[in-house]
Amino acid sequence: MMDWIAATGGRQEAEYRVTFDTPDAPRLALDASVMTPLAHLGVLDVEGPDAETFLQGQTSAQVSLADGDLAPLTCFCTPKGRMLANAQLLRVAPAHYRLLMHASLVASLAEHLKKFAPFYKVELRERDDLALLGLIGHEAAALAEVRFDLLPPRPWHQAGDEQIQLLAHPGPRPRLLACLPADQAEEAWNWLKAHATPVDNAVWRLHDIQSGLAWLEADQRDTYLPQMLNWEALGGISFKKGCYTGQEVVARAHFRGQVKKRLVRAQLDGGLLPEAGSAIEDAEDRRLGEVLCAELDAYGEAEVLAVMSTREPALPLRCAGQKLKLLKLPYSVERLDPESLAEGT
Repeated sequence: MMDWIAATGGRQEAEYRVTFDTPDAPRLALDASVMTPLAHLGVLDVEGPDAETFLQGQTSAQVSLADGDLAPLTCFCTPKGRMLANAQLLRVAPAHYRLLMHASLVASLAEHLKKFAPFYKVELRERDDLALLGLIGHEAAALAEVRFDLLPPRPWHQAGDEQIQLLAHPGPRPRLLACLPADQAEEAWNWLKAHATPVDNAVWRLHDIQSGLAWLEADQRDTYLPQMLNWEALGGISFKKGCYTGQEVVARAHFRGQVKKRLVRAQLDGGLLPEAGSAIEDAEDRRLGEVLCAELDAYGEAEVLAVMSTREPALPLRCAGQKLKLLKLPYSVERLDPESLAEGT
């Protein structure tokens, strides 16, 4: 699976982290074009004549909106509305859907969905034969268009065919994600390397944080309602579709205003990266929430996404022995219907 990553010259020092010897990579990504192997992301395919119907009963997305153009966010929940995984849903061909998520959740989500699969003409495939490449920078679109002969889409949309898909993600700089067969990745990487600098995949994760976009990992499953990750503000929940597993709880929390915790973006006053799950406490030593993910920014300070109580905190806040300052999210925390994204509004 990871042979193509070794061929890039990157070092996979941890299971989902790839590093390069590029100095000041987060700062470089603000001024130049960079690229990275997205080793922390994985793919689960759902194929078959009943694929749309099957997914419609399990996912928060209106599956018909994934039409080969729009590639909406979605999530899968327990009957109690807790998230088992969050993902991006794309259609790569008729009756063939692809789910992009954190790599640590691919196997567990496949196992969960297989419980329902015998009732449908559908096949689930964990795609470890695919490569995911990330491009960041103002030249990303031009590079992708030349290399893959695809017109880059706008955020949360897709371009391509069954072989290669190109996705656009939001961020402080333009970002494109290319999904292609792993046996084509080395050639694509070497061509792109002539025009973009290789960087750690931590840079892509940092841009996710700065976008207010949190991807659940395996030890965070079955913990949060989708709204606790601001999933409805990102267009990841359709409140206009029919039933799916967990729908009743998710809808009730929305319409009754029962969400007591929310995803927040913050910065610590030092370069110590807190571990996922690290407590956020206020001046009265009350635990208000916990860190979901963290990366170092262009100034060597830790930026985090955390799930935190919506009640007014007693300042100052702290996490992992460092002062914590809340930052603005790049979107409003209010409902965004994915149907409006499909309409381009």
